[in-house]
Amino acid sequence: MGDPEPERNISGGETGGGEEHAFDPDTAGTRAEAVVDALGGLYWQKSYGGRDGFECLVRTILSQNTSDKASQPAHDALADRYDEDGDLVAALADADQQELAETISAAGLYNQKSERIIAIAERVREEYGGEAGFDTFVKDGEPREVRDRLLAFNGVGPKTADCVLLFAGGRGGVFPVDTHVHRITRRMGLAPTDADHEEVREHLEAAVPAEKCGFGHTAMIQFGREYCSARKPACLDDPDACPLADHCDQVGVYPASGEVVDPAEASD
Repeated sequence: MGDPEPERNISGGETGGGEEHAFDPDTAGTRAEAVVDALGGLYWQKSYGGRDGFECLVRTILSQNTSDKASQPAHDALADRYDEDGDLVAALADADQQELAETISAAGLYNQKSERIIAIAERVREEYGGEAGFDTFVKDGEPREVRDRLLAFNGVGPKTADCVLLFAGGRGGVFPVDTHVHRITRRMGLAPTDADHEEVREHLEAAVPAEKCGFGHTAMIQFGREYCSARKPACLDDPDACPLADHCDQVGVYPASGEVVDPAEASD
């Protein structure tokens, strides 16, 4: 989500110091928890919750099918143009679609995203009275109901809804699944090779303690960028190059031939 690192590492990792947290692979109850605990030795644990619900929703929509590098300028431009008076819902509900599309063009799919953002802003204003009412619902509503309501918005899928629950609502037990999490979880053997995003989420949320799910999401994304990429994971050339090698089944990764395939296409 483009956040800066927190001031102190509360995951207990050697690289960050900070206070010790319950991230010990040796005492983990499941393989998935052991992986998250191992990630706790590599990355900083973020703090979760506290973001404005509607702003978080808009930011996440902008990030769909694009990188943080592309979506961040789009978000900044949107905020500069539409959030001057502190009423982003009203400004976007009344926005000219073409003008909004031009404003967020850096994010890609800007015509589609602008239409969806305006429609969502209109619904938020009508159903929740604006930003404050929507924010209260996201933070205090029953999580399943919040998720269902978010999924009812056109353009909001499971990952977007879960990110709002995590980063705005601060809800435990929420493990958003993006392309990195989907790939890594199946490659490691933590979920069936043919599992879709929702099935992966169900496996992870059942196997990882609620208080570790948020960290697992952000850390697994970072791990995917640095070590376990789609086309050239670190283990392909050097098994010792991956800090999580002991936890991984390498499904779909064939160092002998240099081939990497989607886990669902892996041979037995």
